[in-house]
Amino acid sequence: MIIYYIIFIFGAVIGSFLNVCIYRIPRGESIAFPPSHCTNCKKEIKWYDLIPIISYILLKGKCRYCTEKISIRYPMVEFITALLFLANYSVYGLTFDFVKYTTFISFLIVIGMIDYDTTDVYFSTTLSGIVSGVIFIGVLTYNMLPVKSYIYGGILGGGFLALIILITKGGMGWGDAEICLMSGLFLGFKLTILMLFLSFIIGSISALTLILLGKKSRKDYIPFGPYIALSSILCVLAGEKIFSFYMSLIF
Repeated sequence: MIIYYIIFIFGAVIGSFLNVCIYRIPRGESIAFPPSHCTNCKKEIKWYDLIPIISYILLKGKCRYCTEKISIRYPMVEFITALLFLANYSVYGLTFDFVKYTTFISFLIVIGMIDYDTTDVYFSTTLSGIVSGVIFIGVLTYNMLPVKSYIYGGILGGGFLALIILITKGGMGWGDAEICLMSGLFLGFKLTILMLFLSFIIGSISALTLILLGKKSRKDYIPFGPYIALSSILCVLAGEKIFSFYMSLIF
């Protein structure tokens, strides 16, 4: 039972680091230096105020020094990351796949959140994810395990989005193709098909809802990256079950 607490704490700590990435990467800042500080008063945050989730509660969501309000999103990202790591562990246990998919989920959270905030996908993040995917494929190759599915998944994911971009002449961004390439390398061919399907279904439903609620107009750009990220996470945690259920409806 204690392993669940360890995984949760580990996920929350990683989530805290992901918050740094989400905030600093779009601003062109280093994710390592300077140390964490209040964005309002610039005071360096002490270690005891950096405890994931708990520090936010103890500080009542405010900076210790200037009482500037801290966004609730910071502890939410930490909490959601911890839950996703737990869900990943419940599916794969302490295996190679657990390590691979916790890495993948971390990249998806950063890329999806940045795209949601800025409508931009930063090549530094997708490139790091793609390189990580290739490294994991290399580990499988070293252990003489089948890797063709993951290579084909990357080709399918990146190639399909690239084709849409070329046909629509920029209807989607090249960053979306980069995310799908990365996802394909982690998911493999079969789950990449499902990921693409879910991305367009969830994205279409969300976009239509936003338009009907008046939050967006038909001319507004709606970032697609968050839907790719969400669909990829769904594929990691329940992709085989979803795929099997869908196939049972067809045949």
